[in-house]
Amino acid sequence: MDKDGKKVSGKIHSVETLGAADGPGLRFVLFLQGCSLRCKYCHNPDTWAACNAERTATAEDIANEIIRYKNYFGKKGGVTVSGGEPLLQLDFLTELFKILKQNGIHTAIDTSGAPYNEYDPRYKELLALTDLVILDIKHIDDLKCRELTGTGNIATKKFAKTLSDNGVAMWIRQVLVPGLTDDENDLKRTREWINTLKTVERVEVLPYHTLGKPKYEKLGLSYPLGDTPIPTREQIDKAKAILIG
Repeated sequence: MDKDGKKVSGKIHSVETLGAADGPGLRFVLFLQGCSLRCKYCHNPDTWAACNAERTATAEDIANEIIRYKNYFGKKGGVTVSGGEPLLQLDFLTELFKILKQNGIHTAIDTSGAPYNEYDPRYKELLALTDLVILDIKHIDDLKCRELTGTGNIATKKFAKTLSDNGVAMWIRQVLVPGLTDDENDLKRTREWINTLKTVERVEVLPYHTLGKPKYEKLGLSYPLGDTPIPTREQIDKAKAILIG
């Protein structure tokens, strides 16, 4: 419920009923509509505009849809809310997680952390209901992050520290794009930053791919990275050696 007692609705892009790539175990992955970032390597530009939601639904309706799959989750699985950017729908996300936790379901958020506002008291309530945050660190350098996504990384870093200070488990993800996020010194700085966080359970290197390119064409958008190549096995292994060890 919002402050006026009305049911909170979320803007939904799509769902994946039994995903295995966005958190531990088998998961119901809910993709929300709307994102303020414009990452050059984004493969889901169809999630950007908040007004283009496939549907709207209340937290209660989505929770009921999820609960039907609870028996498939096992001990490790649960729900991951991704996007778009889920933190742009904070009230809906909190209301949904309240219901899920009441039903004993593991909750995770896949986010850039970019919308985080340390002065917004709603985050305290949300994080108390969150079992895991999968945090996408776009770039460790604030200026390079701004050039890559349109927004700097200050809020993301503050969000990570808040998670660490409050005992919320984290997975850190870094998309590896040749010429943009593969600089050895930047990767070392990223690892040093990760070392300052107390609750990081896992670090993942996600190789850049071009599978989203047709979506840009369908939307009439130019593809930002042109003919940027996918990373080689050598580049991937080098990044993993630095970030993961």
